[in-house]
Amino acid sequence: MTKRRSARRGPKGILRAATAGALFLALAACSSSGGGSGGPGSSAPIKIGVSLSLTGDDSADGMAFQQGYQLWANTVNASGGILGRKVTLDIVNDASSPVQVATNYQKLISVDHADLVFGPFSTSLTKAASQVVARYGYAFVEGAGGGPSVFTSGLKDVFDVSLPVANNLVSFARWIAAMPAASRPASAAYASEDDPFTSPQLDAARAVLEAAGVKTVYNKLYPTETTDYSPIASGMISAKADVVLVGTLLPDVTAFIKQFVQQGYNPKAFIATAGPDQGQQFISNVGMNNTDGIMVPNEWFPQSTETGNAAMVAAYLKAYGGTAADISSDVPEAYAVGEVTAQAIKNVGSLDQAKIITNLHSATFTSVQGPVKFDSTGQNLDAYAYVFQWQNGQLLPYKPQSGGVLAPVLSGQGPVLFPKPAW
Repeated sequence: MTKRRSARRGPKGILRAATAGALFLALAACSSSGGGSGGPGSSAPIKIGVSLSLTGDDSADGMAFQQGYQLWANTVNASGGILGRKVTLDIVNDASSPVQVATNYQKLISVDHADLVFGPFSTSLTKAASQVVARYGYAFVEGAGGGPSVFTSGLKDVFDVSLPVANNLVSFARWIAAMPAASRPASAAYASEDDPFTSPQLDAARAVLEAAGVKTVYNKLYPTETTDYSPIASGMISAKADVVLVGTLLPDVTAFIKQFVQQGYNPKAFIATAGPDQGQQFISNVGMNNTDGIMVPNEWFPQSTETGNAAMVAAYLKAYGGTAADISSDVPEAYAVGEVTAQAIKNVGSLDQAKIITNLHSATFTSVQGPVKFDSTGQNLDAYAYVFQWQNGQLLPYKPQSGGVLAPVLSGQGPVLFPKPAW
């Protein structure tokens, strides 16, 4: 399992590039109230328009999302479709550009007459696209636009099936806060890229920890274009915090760990928003001996017992090969978009956008990532983050329980390592 998020990136495993462009997949569906596939009673395919980052900074994520959408459609087709109609996925490339993504969705709806649209990758692209989609009154279900800024513009048609970005570190923070006073860390250091994926996570975690009496001794927000991380690492080392929380991708967390090792700074707990979830690449960057005890949050893992997950993993391995550990967690995010949209369509029995939006606001859904229940802003507040920890070369999941407990998930899995082993 891998994921990164640029302006909401996620853990990435070994990605095999999927074919760009339109994907023609079978799915049956209901009568249509608009778009270009035909009116009520039509048997014409349902066209779903999607803009994805198939080139540019977010291309790895975009291709993983393409895999997830395709796997979902193939699975639906194999089970007979939805309400008697097939589906075509019309996927176009936005080159990781907010300007291009807005242009793409306008064309997909007004020129190509898509019946439905699915979301792109990242908070920044979702935010840019959502304004366009809203003008046409379409439901906009997405899986990677979880930054708070997506949900503060007053739109009522945007729905993120994944965990709200700001809540990613809450399970970890509650675990620390629930520790007995005698063993609870007394201080914490925070450092984050100035990014709508990373910084909101640290803000939410800091609020929980400060309320529990964990003193903030260092807090740094640095530009995303930063390349020299030494001063930031030095600041955290000088602060001598018991706990370190960083809002990172792989390059910056690697730099922090290397400097911590060099200076012999051993916090009792260390968690990063992303980077430690990069599997072998993370191990190669920091060294196997320096991974033990490092933590990272995520909503999904391949062995999850959520409804449909085992079938999705099997379908991925059949289509793309590799191992379950290679699956990017972008894949289930995209897959869940299709699952939830299909359930809403079945509930209302048509492609009427207003009815779909109303149902998305009121119903509860299932997905490979877990339960989905949207609040009034379109965020999935039933979602929660597992906390993963590196132990002996494995990234192991821990499920949050009442009282802040982090419980082992896999058979034979031991408790969380705390304090973190020394480098």
